[in-house]
Amino acid sequence: MNTILSLRPEHSAAIPPSVSIGAPANPAARHMAWVATGGAIALAASLPWWGESSWMREFVEIACYLIFAMMWNLLAGYGGMVSIGQQAFFGIGGYAMLALGNLAGVNPFIAVPLGAIAAGVIAVPVSWVAFRLQGGYFAIGTWVIAEVFRLSFANLSVVGGGSGTSLTALRGISKATREGITYWTALACVVASIALVYLFLRSKRGLALLAIRDSEVAAESQGIDVRGMKLAVYVVAAIGAALAGALYFLGNLRISPDAAFSVNWTAFAIFMVVIGGIGRIEGPIVGAIMFWTLNKLFSDYGTWYLLGLGLMAIIVTIFFKQGLWGWAQQRYGWTLFPTQRRLGK
Repeated sequence: MNTILSLRPEHSAAIPPSVSIGAPANPAARHMAWVATGGAIALAASLPWWGESSWMREFVEIACYLIFAMMWNLLAGYGGMVSIGQQAFFGIGGYAMLALGNLAGVNPFIAVPLGAIAAGVIAVPVSWVAFRLQGGYFAIGTWVIAEVFRLSFANLSVVGGGSGTSLTALRGISKATREGITYWTALACVVASIALVYLFLRSKRGLALLAIRDSEVAAESQGIDVRGMKLAVYVVAAIGAALAGALYFLGNLRISPDAAFSVNWTAFAIFMVVIGGIGRIEGPIVGAIMFWTLNKLFSDYGTWYLLGLGLMAIIVTIFFKQGLWGWAQQRYGWTLFPTQRRLGK
């Protein structure tokens, strides 16, 4: 993985040493931010001891939306690879977790990261097909790949075929214990996903990814391993999507091909990223919270609810072209995760 992510050694100086990553921050303000973040995480981690079980289930749902949307944003918003087939890895993660738990006797909570890793391994040969396509053909091709996986799992009787199956590996574990560990797993995955994406984008490799998004030819002329970087981001996005899928079906306790490989997952991710702000770490966070809120308040309205989501997306793309967080950032200067570059003195 380090080889894949690295720039070519002979061109490692393509990014001048005078370019520093991120904006300078006031030490006191930065210290306060770290303290506030640590306090928020500690408070969230204590929820199973004082909160309602319904709160934990809702958080797990939000976590799945957030992680999936963040990985789509990394792939499309930062990498320039617009995919409408990321549900392929969402479903693979869910099925891998279930198969490891039900068939191999692996603890389902341990099977969550193992399923994500399995999806990352599968993403490598899948990329050989996907990367032969460009632009809109790449987007449609990823959708076709996801449909191939859906049909394949629908014909596997060992995991329930088309009707799906239940996660039986959690039998014998009390409901309170199961919900608490699932919640802590989801919280850890959210914190790790945000932190890793943030640190990556602040690195020189993150700068290289942005250069590839803007112009692959120009990036390659500066010594950036374009194909290796794109492959690395594709695999990381697949692992993140699979992690979200494994978490979702760990909490849901049942999986089926239509639920796991539905194109709605990518459609929802696109909605969240566009609403929040594509190409910004804060975008998927804002979008996921808004989507979950709208879903809880208006999902009972059926078709009108879906029409409302579409209308909201149209309004945001017309009047807030950089998303709601992008608009707030431009107007008020709000930045939770600064990744901008500045020239050193």
